Amino acid sequence: MAERIAQCPQETLPSLVAEILCEIVDNRLDALPLPGSGATLERWRVLAAVAGRDLSLLKLYEAHTDALAILAEGGFTDIPPLSVWGVWCAEPPGAVLHARPIAAEGQLVLDGEKRWCSGAMSATHALLSYRDEQEQACLAAVDLDQDGISVEDDAWKSVGMAATRTATIKLTAVHATPIGAPGFYLERPGFWHGAIGIAAGWYGAGATLAEKLRQALRNRNDPHALAHLGGAHCQLSGALNQLREAARFIDANPVTSVSRLALSARLQVEAASQAVISHAGRALGPAPYCLDRHSARILADLPLFLRQSHAERDLVQLGSLCLDSEESPWQL
Repeated sequence: MAERIAQCPQETLPSLVAEILCEIVDNRLDALPLPGSGATLERWRVLAAVAGRDLSLLKLYEAHTDALAILAEGGFTDIPPLSVWGVWCAEPPGAVLHARPIAAEGQLVLDGEKRWCSGAMSATHALLSYRDEQEQACLAAVDLDQDGISVEDDAWKSVGMAATRTATIKLTAVHATPIGAPGFYLERPGFWHGAIGIAAGWYGAGATLAEKLRQALRNRNDPHALAHLGGAHCQLSGALNQLREAARFIDANPVTSVSRLALSARLQVEAASQAVISHAGRALGPAPYCLDRHSARILADLPLFLRQSHAERDLVQLGSLCLDSEESPWQL
């Protein structure tokens, strides 16, 4: 897989990423341990490893495996063999799905627009957020092979993460199956577990970039560059310890809310990843941006992927959670 991606020209990468994802599903390499099952760190290690190969592939693979975890958490077992799933729950202004019940027991009809649908050109099924007749936030499973679904990918102009083929989908009278009760998607413990899983992917890309820096310095006597390697190590070590601590806590407390821990982990990995990008460029100059295809893709993809973080809004939420704690959160 790594060699195929490394040798693939940029213009054919989207089709290769979709092909590899299907091969992964066909070979049951999507059967990861569920978060909180006792092997959460093993799950995140796989996500980090995939990210180290290609971040567009990780984006689609993480969404697919997250969908399987969400379905398991919601008690949904009717998953078609070899299906490839997306999770599309962004709700920007003017792009919200609405539902109405139909006669068939437990079924819905969805109408509206859904944006930021990564993998829309290759997924067979998806979990979509929607609003019910009481405007409650809900989740539904949708078979994408039905009339009433149109995909528009002309709005995606980015160089980074281009192989995700992120699109807007429009739904007209599309049949769907509700998953969980209203509020299930955001209120379940697994929401924050999945949020840290994305950060594990960021970490994997940052660690791969740092390893390329380390290898590049093996035969160079350059104290300035070594200082940047040391800086990258400090940042990644802190993020690594945060991810390991989070995995241990989740496995010991699988139904406990980990919002503060998740926000800390995501923000620390984000900061570490941004620092590694800076250290790599300042140590090696333009070379990783233009002379190595793998590094160049990480440097194009990772800054965009990191913007899935909510930046200062997440810091505000984390600060509020720190204030809510009766004890200092920084005791050694």
